[in-house]
Amino acid sequence: MSPTPTPETITLAGGCFWCLEAVYERVRGVLGVESGYSNGQAERPNYEQVCGGDTGCAEVVRVRFDPAQIGLRELLEIFFVMHDPTTLNRQGNDVGTQYRSGIYFHTPEQELVAREVVAEVNAKVGGRVVTEIEPERHYWRAEDYHQHYFANHPGQGYCAFVVAPKVEKFRKTFAQRVREA
Repeated sequence: MSPTPTPETITLAGGCFWCLEAVYERVRGVLGVESGYSNGQAERPNYEQVCGGDTGCAEVVRVRFDPAQIGLRELLEIFFVMHDPTTLNRQGNDVGTQYRSGIYFHTPEQELVAREVVAEVNAKVGGRVVTEIEPERHYWRAEDYHQHYFANHPGQGYCAFVVAPKVEKFRKTFAQRVREA
């Protein structure tokens, strides 16, 4: 009998963290999702500072997953369907470096997978991918009110008009990966 794989963590930036969090919380094999700020210069930034654009931080989600149930490649395939990796520092109406596209790896193996998947996506979109691939640095957990935001505020305007359609797109595109309720 082979040993059970150790859970892994990958950190992803794809616009507003509420969108990615809402999707990944519904993925079978994901053990936990935490919204935060990463890959900037500021220490312990808050939401207002990050939105101000001076911290260099991206809004991110840390996704903890069971590699026996879902691989990093599959998580990244979901990532690239759920956001536009060809717009620099922008997702829809959200503009600023905090909304950039990024994969922040935790191991050298994750970096290899990320580079492979980005190369494949880049080939499909004519070389327009702007997703950065870097080690995760200076991660800070976002304020409590940002955690599980969509689950706690489904009727809030941004959630209803931006987050909910992404969740629905995930459900339709990756039906086999949707976690049972």
